[in-house]
Amino acid sequence: MTHLGNSWPPPLPGNGAGAAPASPRAEGYRPGRTLPVRVELRRQLTRRRTAVMGAVLFLLPCVLAVAFAVGGTPGGEGANAQRGTLMDSATRSGADFAAVCLFVSAGFLLVVPVALFCGDTVASEANWSTLRYLLAAPVARHRLLASKLAVALACSLAAMILLPLVGLLLGTALYGWGALELPTGDSVSAGAAVPRLALAVAYLFVSQLVTAALAFWLSTRTDAPLGAVGGAVGLTIVGNVLDAVTALGHWRDFLPAHWQFAWTDLLSPDLDWHGAAKGAAISLTYALILFALAFRGFARKDVVS
Repeated sequence: MTHLGNSWPPPLPGNGAGAAPASPRAEGYRPGRTLPVRVELRRQLTRRRTAVMGAVLFLLPCVLAVAFAVGGTPGGEGANAQRGTLMDSATRSGADFAAVCLFVSAGFLLVVPVALFCGDTVASEANWSTLRYLLAAPVARHRLLASKLAVALACSLAAMILLPLVGLLLGTALYGWGALELPTGDSVSAGAAVPRLALAVAYLFVSQLVTAALAFWLSTRTDAPLGAVGGAVGLTIVGNVLDAVTALGHWRDFLPAHWQFAWTDLLSPDLDWHGAAKGAAISLTYALILFALAFRGFARKDVVS
């Protein structure tokens, strides 16, 4: 009888004797290269709702200019002191007209594109029953969310830039280039007006991150895009209502809506960062929590749509 020793059973193919075969992997597959941002950006820019939202923001300054031309001197007796004074200076220069465009839209209109772009990200894919096919491609879940969030925030920022930019160009063409006159009676030189307006837009973008994060989180929890968008807009309105309840006292300081007009302090000749810093800190805190919940929840979600 032949002595087999350690030669039986024969060694399995692999890295060594007795090692299991290596798990198969598709050649050339790189998880970090799936669903590039440029592909997602192209998809979102070609959608009809992007064109419609861009047209609305483009036409708003035109509507305001027509209203001022038809109605005569801006402002009115029924307006409150701050709004009336700011509206009175709308036709003095292009910078003033751009600031008025921001003022009339910051409370609600700019909330809509942010909620739309961020709330329609994942929920629309689930509604079209394409989400599971994206994940089966395979696209890593964190990669899918990161690409969609980056594009949604980029579109939101572009929407916020488009409105004052059109207002500045149209206002300059209609009313000329001049200093930015403020409700306090101070003014900012024409050369410094554009950087101040850029600071205001940057703060508005940071302040709207709460709405963006809320819409994005809801988009990962529902298959109805309208529910995610409407839920974010509705809760933002609730925040504005609560901020109007003076009985809440200092508790209103923890509401993002309480600081939504802090950008006006950035237009003053002497920059006042106090309100803007508080508003940005509160917005970023809420936004980071909601973004983390979105990524954590989607990583464990059973995707069937």
